Amino acid sequence: MDHRAQVSEFLRTRRDRIKPEEAGIIGGGRRRVPGLRREEVAFLAGVSVEYYARMERGDLAGVSSEVLDSIAKALQLDDAEIDHLADLARAAGPPPPRRRTRPGEQTVKPTLQRFLDSVTGAPMWVRDQRMDFVAANSLGRALYAPLFDDPANQGNSARFTFLDPAAQTFFPDWERNADDIVATLRIYAGQNPLDRRLTDLIGELVTRSETFRRRWAAHNVRHHRAGIKRIHHPAVGDLELSYEAMGLPANPEWFMFAYTAEPGSASEDRLKLLGSLAATTPPKTDVRK
Repeated sequence: MDHRAQVSEFLRTRRDRIKPEEAGIIGGGRRRVPGLRREEVAFLAGVSVEYYARMERGDLAGVSSEVLDSIAKALQLDDAEIDHLADLARAAGPPPPRRRTRPGEQTVKPTLQRFLDSVTGAPMWVRDQRMDFVAANSLGRALYAPLFDDPANQGNSARFTFLDPAAQTFFPDWERNADDIVATLRIYAGQNPLDRRLTDLIGELVTRSETFRRRWAAHNVRHHRAGIKRIHHPAVGDLELSYEAMGLPANPEWFMFAYTAEPGSASEDRLKLLGSLAATTPPKTDVRK
């Protein structure tokens, strides 16, 4: 991915979505752009037109945090977009010192797996920034069983969502789920522009999925921290689950998700049934195996 192009397209798409009246600009004559003009963004941010034009051409090198904050306010960015802009600016600077990866650092520690396995009433699983499943408890594996049914998915939720037809049945809110995955991958790509495995995954999905390609071109970003997930499970039927996402400080690229059902609901009953079915399946220590 070309970094300057990513910066340019992100800023342009944010500018295009804002109507002049939403930014307090009245009139302005005939317009050839769907949203704000560059000079209007520059005025709102308190920078010169030339300076903002340089930024929108993809050059964020040396841009101060104060200017980034002003641009964020002018473009009415939300928290995820502000973080993404900061990541893009960070990537425009000199590369950080290369950190040596300790042997075994990316393996699942027995203590983490024991913790996951100790939770028996809620599906729990861990994924990395490339959307690869890393580890799960028994109920977590059972919940996402369709993802593992096809080896072509390679234990990757993005491949499952965009390349496996089963995903559109599994996720009743498939459109929203697809939006969330692409927006989250945008965040990670901004944080790790040199991650070859991540860029290879994005390149594969852009090439093989028109629906992914269209969403990727929108440059939307979103934090994936909590929400509701609706699933149509082939073994137990419809589930509506709340989820919480947690970072793992020992492995900064890993995120743990925990799902719960509303007490007394049909989803809780079906989740308990899924747990009973999962209890008959021998556990695996690594969901990628």
